[in-house]
Amino acid sequence: MQYDVIVAGTGPGGASAARGLSDQGAKVLMLEWGGGDAFNGSQAQSLSMIGVPGKNILVTPEALIVGRATTVGGSTSLYCATAFNPPLEMLQRVGVDISREAEEIKGDLPCATLDDSLVGQGASRLMDSAQSLGYDWQKLQKFIYQEKCRLGCYKCYTGCPYGAKWTARNFVEQATEAGATLLTRARVRRVIVRRKQAAGVVFHHEGRDKRAYAPVVILAAGGLGTPVILRRTGIQEAGYDFFVDPLVIAFGVTEDFEGGGEVPMTAGMHLEEGIMLTDLALHPSVYRGFSAQIMRFDKVFSHKRVLGIMVKIRDDLGGRLTDYGGVRKYLGKADWKRLDKGYHVARKVLKRAGATECFKSWNIAGHPGGTAKIGDVVDANLMTRYDSLYVCDCSVIPEAWGVPPSYTLACLGKRLSRRLCA
Repeated sequence: MQYDVIVAGTGPGGASAARGLSDQGAKVLMLEWGGGDAFNGSQAQSLSMIGVPGKNILVTPEALIVGRATTVGGSTSLYCATAFNPPLEMLQRVGVDISREAEEIKGDLPCATLDDSLVGQGASRLMDSAQSLGYDWQKLQKFIYQEKCRLGCYKCYTGCPYGAKWTARNFVEQATEAGATLLTRARVRRVIVRRKQAAGVVFHHEGRDKRAYAPVVILAAGGLGTPVILRRTGIQEAGYDFFVDPLVIAFGVTEDFEGGGEVPMTAGMHLEEGIMLTDLALHPSVYRGFSAQIMRFDKVFSHKRVLGIMVKIRDDLGGRLTDYGGVRKYLGKADWKRLDKGYHVARKVLKRAGATECFKSWNIAGHPGGTAKIGDVVDANLMTRYDSLYVCDCSVIPEAWGVPPSYTLACLGKRLSRRLCA
């Protein structure tokens, strides 16, 4: 198989690059480890995308659970669709300017705060509570087609079947409409390098290893997947000193609130120490799993009376990945201190909102990155030391900043495609 460009992974970075290249007439092959069935909103389908131990669920030596989704669209398929502005200054320090792309992407996608009619009772109650305590708790930008969104469905986490959330699947579909080829359940093993230049990839599909060839290869397999491919390709320095964006969910049990399905992360705030707090309405099964995990069986069936706040922190860089993708990451004292401080602030907000009892989930993490940093493993054009081998996912982020990266990665993908087409 011969192509102009091979893109390994269909998250926001890879899908954005594939879309831009296909629009300019390039013959693009997209390889995705996961499947691409249409979303039906079921728990069974979502578990197949994010619930497989060793593939989607990885555990650090401190029992921190690090998750990732393997499906067309990557983790955006199951994310909360929150659009945090790209860290322009951070990227400019390493020679990357995506200010133009940030404006263009914002114009391409449904990027706005939710209309009041889509703000759930729980989110509204927590926002009022935080503001009454003097916190700058405000609505957050969302990648949501609001005319398609509905409250009470609980399907933000299981793959929105209504098309209300923008996901990287939208870009994948646009790329295929422009002529790109998508191959699902195809896991890239390594990059073929000839004379220090990318020439194709070896990938596993339908029970055997296959090869595809192209003079340009873009790795977009995610912060945990890409460094494994890079090492197998001979770039051994990938997979060190990374971030995982640890988080904990604070729950408050109320006596006068009966909630339902709400859009998660409707509003929130940042604290100076790299701590972010947002409302987080959970699917009933997810809530029951969290409460059972910490042995709070007395609260397993209290879902409708519970308010939730996510506490996410910017963790210090550290750790290493094994050659097979195992996560050897330890949080530092400062990281635990941030989580603790964020939880105590969340408790204050929950108490003011009417919670009579508070408890928290186990520690988890959701945005591993920095495993192939700009200025370290890739240059300002996202190219590795091998010509025409690029990386375009959360691996390249040079510093931790503790927020969802989808907006930023879509911008990087657009910038990369523009440079390759120039």
